[in-house]
Amino acid sequence: MHVGILGPVEAHSPDGKLAVGGPRPRTLLAMLALRVGDVVPLDRLVDELYGSEPPADAANALQGQVSRLRRALGDASLIEFHSAGYRLALAADQVDAHRFASLAADGQQALEQGDPQAAESLLSEALQLWRGPALADVDAADHATRLEQQRSSAVSALIAARIRLGRADVQEIQGLVRQNPLDERLRGYLMQALNQQGRQAEALQAFEDARSLLADELGADPSPELRAVHVQILRGQTQRELPAQLTSFVGRQEELQRIATLTSRLVTLTGPGGAGKTRLALQSATPSAIFVDLAPAKDVAAATLHALGLKETVLEPEDRLTLALRERNTVLILDNCEHLIVQAAQLAQHLLSTCPRLRILATSREALGITGETLCPVPPLNPEQSVALFVDRARLVNPAFVRDQYTVDICRELDGLPLAIELAAARTRTLTTQEIADRLNDRFRLLTKGNRAAAPRHQTLRAVVEWSWDLLSEDERDLAASLATFSGGATLEAVEQVGGHDIEVLEALVDKSLVEANDGRYRMLETIREFCSQHKRVDAEHTAYFHALARRADPELRQRNQVRWFARLTAEHANLMQAVEWATSHDPELALRLVSDLSWYWYLKGSRTEVEGVARRLLAVVPEQSTEEYAILLALAAPERVRNKWHELPGPIKQPFVLIAWAMLDGPPDPTAPRTRLQDEMERSEDPWIQGLIGFSKSYLSWVSTGDRAAAIEQSRTALHQFQSLGERWGAAQVLDVLANLTEDPHEALALTDEALRAVTELGAAEEMAEFRGRRADRLLDLDQDEAEREYHQALEMATQAGLAATRALANAGLAKIAQRRGDPARAEQLLREAQRELGFGWMQESAKQYVEDALTELARTREA
Repeated sequence: MHVGILGPVEAHSPDGKLAVGGPRPRTLLAMLALRVGDVVPLDRLVDELYGSEPPADAANALQGQVSRLRRALGDASLIEFHSAGYRLALAADQVDAHRFASLAADGQQALEQGDPQAAESLLSEALQLWRGPALADVDAADHATRLEQQRSSAVSALIAARIRLGRADVQEIQGLVRQNPLDERLRGYLMQALNQQGRQAEALQAFEDARSLLADELGADPSPELRAVHVQILRGQTQRELPAQLTSFVGRQEELQRIATLTSRLVTLTGPGGAGKTRLALQSATPSAIFVDLAPAKDVAAATLHALGLKETVLEPEDRLTLALRERNTVLILDNCEHLIVQAAQLAQHLLSTCPRLRILATSREALGITGETLCPVPPLNPEQSVALFVDRARLVNPAFVRDQYTVDICRELDGLPLAIELAAARTRTLTTQEIADRLNDRFRLLTKGNRAAAPRHQTLRAVVEWSWDLLSEDERDLAASLATFSGGATLEAVEQVGGHDIEVLEALVDKSLVEANDGRYRMLETIREFCSQHKRVDAEHTAYFHALARRADPELRQRNQVRWFARLTAEHANLMQAVEWATSHDPELALRLVSDLSWYWYLKGSRTEVEGVARRLLAVVPEQSTEEYAILLALAAPERVRNKWHELPGPIKQPFVLIAWAMLDGPPDPTAPRTRLQDEMERSEDPWIQGLIGFSKSYLSWVSTGDRAAAIEQSRTALHQFQSLGERWGAAQVLDVLANLTEDPHEALALTDEALRAVTELGAAEEMAEFRGRRADRLLDLDQDEAEREYHQALEMATQAGLAATRALANAGLAKIAQRRGDPARAEQLLREAQRELGFGWMQESAKQYVEDALTELARTREA
C-alpha cells in the first residue's frame, strides 16, 4: 500500500489505484498520511475535516468517515483506533511526502559534504515524486504551504548541485526567477549558470536587473552573497569544484574534530604518503573551498591561479591571487606541498598577510615552517578503523567478503596505512585474506593494482613510498636506510652511533614523515622500513651496538637501577633478538657471547621459549666447549644435555644465569655428593649478589636438612637484607617466598607473598609473577577458597603466556584440590591428568610432577574411602 499527497491525494494497493472517495475521506487520509505511524488526536481530525462548524455529534461523524475510508482501502487494519485518536499503520516510506523528505535531506547533506554527484541523484529522485501541487484536491492550505516550501528548498539545492557539476539548466532557473523574482539565491544561481555557459554579459545584466528590482520593491541593496557572485564573474573566475569522492569516508573522527576546532589561519596536515591527508582535507572542507592539486605542478602560484579559473596577466601571480582572494571568506587547500615546500610556504605567507579573511589548509609530508602554522598530524588508522576500511573496500570488488582474523592481521602488518589497506583490499577479488597475509613479506610486488585513474604515485605501494624517497637528500637517504635496519625503532644514541649522522639529519626525516618520534624513540612504519632497507643494511654495526648495550646492562639488572635498565632492554627487545639472529648466521662466536650477556634479561622477562629456536640454530654451528657461555646455550637450547657440563666449568662464575639454570634443572645439591669446583668457586665469590643467593640457598637447605626453623628464618633475613641493600627485587622476592614458607602464621605468609609479588611486578619479571601468583593462591586456600580459585586461574593464564609448564601444572593441581573439596572428584582428576601430561624435563618439572602424582594418589585414596 502506498499513499500519495504530493499532488491529488491517492492510494495504491498492489492491484492498482484505489477510489478513496469524496473530499472528507481524502482529507482524512491526507491528515493521517502527514503523520503516518503516529496517533492523530480526535479533535485534530475533527478540526481538519469540519473546520469551525463541526456537526453536533462530531465523534460519530468522524467514526463514519473512518469507516468509509477503511472500506475504500479494502483493509480495516490500516487505520487503527486508539483511545487518543487514529493511526495510519504504514511505514514512513509508503507515503510519498515522507519519502521525499528523507531523500531531500540526504541530498542536501551530500551537497554540504562536497558530493554534488550524489546530491543531484538524490534530489532528482525526491522531486520526481511530485505529481502537482501538494494536497491539490483537499482543503489543507497550511500543510500544502509547508510541503511546497520543502519542495522549493530541494529545487534550490538541486540547482546548486548542478552548478557545481557544470550542467545547470539556464531556462529552468529563469523560469523559477520569474516565479520568485525577489529570491536572491535563485538570482545568484542564474548568474553562475550563465557565466558557466560563457554568457558573462548576460550574467552581469542579471545582477543589474536584480539590483534594480530590489531597490524598487524593497529599497534594499543586493546581499553580500549576491555581490560576491557578481565580483567573481567580473574577475573572470570559474573556480573548480572540490573533487567528488567515489568511495565512502571511513574513520578519522578525531582528526576531523581537531581540524574543526582549530582557529589558526594556516593548518598543515602532515603524515607519510598514503596516510589519507588529501581525503581528510576534502572531507573537512566546506563546498566553497578552493582545491589546488600541487602533485603535478612545478609552480605553486600558477597552479593556484588555474584552480581559481584565473588567467595570468601582467600582474605578478601572487598579486593577481591577492586581488582575487582579498575580500573572500574561504579556505584554500594546497594539496601535496612536499616537493614544492619552499614555494608553498612563500605563497601561503604572502596570501595570509594580504587576504585577512582567507584560511589555508595544506597537506604535506613536512611542515611549511612559517609563523602561525598549526600542525595536525595524520597518523595511521587505528585497528578498528583499519579493519572497517578494508571491509568497505573489499566489498566493492567482492560483495560477499566477510572479515576474519587474517583481515585484522593484514591491517596490523600494513601499519594502518589507508592506501596500503585499500590496495590489499582490492586483491580480495582473486586472493583469500590468508593468501594476502602470507604474501605481505613481499608487499611491494603484491600491492600494485591501484586505481588506474589515480596519480601515478598512488597506483602502487612502491610508488607512494618512492615519491618520498626521491625528495630526500643523500644524507637523509643514508640515515633512512640505516634506521630501517632497526627492528623495534631506536633511541637517539643508537641512531647516531649506528647511523653515523647527527641529529639534524634525523630531525629532517621526522619532519618529512619518514620517521615517527615518540617517547624518545624513533621508528618507521613497517612499509617505509621495508622500502628503505632495500637500499642499505648496517647489521654488523647494529649488532655491535646492541651487544655493547647488553654487556653494559647485564650487571645493572642485579642492582638498584634494575627496573630502569630492564625497561630499557625491554624497549630494545626486538633489536636484541635481531642482533642475535644476525650474529648466529654471520658470527657464531659473537652470537654465543651475546646470548650469555642476555641470558639473565631473558630469564627475568620470561623469554626462554621465545629464544629456544635461535639458541638451537646457534648450538648447531658452534663447536662444543667447556665454557660458561656454552653451558648457558645448552641450558636454553638442549637442557637435557647440560647436566654434565656444569662439572666441567672452572669458574669463577661471570653470569648468574648459570646458577639459576643449574638450580632449576638439577635441583638442590646432594649434601652427601662430592663437592665440585664450581661450588667452591661460587662460595668464594665476592660478588654481593652471588653472596645473597648463597645465603638464600643455605637458609632453605638448612631448614630442609635440620628442621631448625628459627635458624633458617635468621639466615633468610640476612640474605633478604643483602638483596635489599643492593636494591635487587628478584632476589628479595625469592627470600620473601622462603620466609613465607617458614612462618607458621598463614596471614603473615600471605603478606610476605604479596610483598614478593609487588617486587617482581615492579621489575616486570613475567615468570616470577606467574609463579608467585600461584603461591599466593596456595596460601589463600585455607583462608578464602573463592579468592584462591581466582588467583589460580590468573596464575594459569600468566603461566600460559610465559610458557611455564610447571607453574601451569601446579595451578591446575590447586584447582583440582578446590574441586575435590567441593565434592567433584571427577573434575579434580581431569585437572590433575591435564597437569601430568604437560610436564617435561628439569628438576622443577620433576618436582611438580611428583606433587601432581601425590595428589592423584590422595584423590584415589579419598574416593575409595
